[in-house]
Amino acid sequence: MATTTRTPAGLAMKPTIAGRLDRLPPARHLLALVARISTGGFFEFYDLFMTGYIAVGFIKAGIFLPTTPNFFDLRGFASFVGSGFAGMFLGTLLFSWVSDRFGRRATFTYSLLWYSIATAVMAFMSSPATIDLWRVIAGIGVGVQLITIDTYVTELTPKEVRGRYIAFSQAITFSAVPVVAIASLLLIPHVFFGLAGWRFVVLIGALGAFIIWPLRATLPESPRWLAAHGRLDEADAVLSEMESRIEAETGPLPEPEIVPGEIATSESRGDLREIWRAPYAGRTVMLTIFNFFQTIGFYGFASWIPTLLLSEGISVTKSLAFVFVIAIVNPLGPLVAMRFADVFERKWQIVTLAIVIATCGLLWAQQREAAGIIAFGVVITLANTWFSSAFHAYQAELYPTRIRGQAVGFVYSWSRFSSIFVGFLIAASLKAYGPTGVFTIIAIAMGVVAVTIGVFGPKSNRVRLEILSR
Repeated sequence: MATTTRTPAGLAMKPTIAGRLDRLPPARHLLALVARISTGGFFEFYDLFMTGYIAVGFIKAGIFLPTTPNFFDLRGFASFVGSGFAGMFLGTLLFSWVSDRFGRRATFTYSLLWYSIATAVMAFMSSPATIDLWRVIAGIGVGVQLITIDTYVTELTPKEVRGRYIAFSQAITFSAVPVVAIASLLLIPHVFFGLAGWRFVVLIGALGAFIIWPLRATLPESPRWLAAHGRLDEADAVLSEMESRIEAETGPLPEPEIVPGEIATSESRGDLREIWRAPYAGRTVMLTIFNFFQTIGFYGFASWIPTLLLSEGISVTKSLAFVFVIAIVNPLGPLVAMRFADVFERKWQIVTLAIVIATCGLLWAQQREAAGIIAFGVVITLANTWFSSAFHAYQAELYPTRIRGQAVGFVYSWSRFSSIFVGFLIAASLKAYGPTGVFTIIAIAMGVVAVTIGVFGPKSNRVRLEILSR
């Protein structure tokens, strides 16, 4: 499918893998590839959001307590939240190099297998210590999976619609939230075969590997990753297959753009130390600060909403019902993002949505009636999920293919690091100041996010990855 093009100077140049990828039009074939990859993300998000829902089951069973006298107390639900994020911190910080070394496809498959096994074991634990231990182990797999999906989808999709495909991926992954919400509503209040309902909620999340394993053969390796490792023949074969399928669907493909100075491949292996050199050092500092604070706003609400409602005296059943109504809108945020992802500059989407989350969070804390709780909860959820779509696309765009997994893993790991302590901070604030105190913390965190990205973030929409990373 590749043709030879002449530059203005008259030199014959063969289009690069990146050039061929970026000229691809939107197509059902690309949507299908992203959908299969995002099925893995569905189970990772199921796991992430399961935290908030099974809190009710843990507290009902007397395994964990909503608040404790001591800040770091294993009996508190905050220790469970912190354990999951501790595992994700280790996964993103220590093992993000795996996808850069062994490929996106293999890392995607085996990290999901790791998570599924560890989660299944955790479902049969009964003490805070053993539950927390297996939560850490499962979290390692979740952390690796999350950054691999971001890099995988980013590298497979063309620059003109990169944000749209990431948003589509997020729509699929966020569809896990209403699933875990309804599973919790139906299962947690009951006991089945002598086992508490929360255990079945956890076991559903462990099914990921069994569903993904048969699909792995239909997933191609990232052509960009293959080219970056000098495997041009394999990259050409994978991309030629994609081009054939898309051309059959959409008609003749446009000619690839030739970017002066762009090379076809780089056989040197990436080094994480590159993120501290120009032009990446400033981006690394910016994204590290951003990730450290964004998770306070995102998970401060998503993981704690049932507990926040319980703290206001709302019953277990009503809390789960309210949360379910709010949860069903989770996939809608990314669907809205699909419409605007590549229309408005991504950095300004992130800034605007951070301000919306902060403002509506403070208003949510003042609500006492069902209508207000649900209405502001829905707005926060829509803003959160659109926000997630924007920043997952944004941070993966800012580094070169050879170190994309490691770089995104490093900066994203700081969101997992701060999340270890968010649960304890939220629990202490809830005990001392109620929901208003919790959302004041969230508002401050999102204010830092807005300033950091607004002042220091580069523009990225519709720019070839290889140009962004120069």
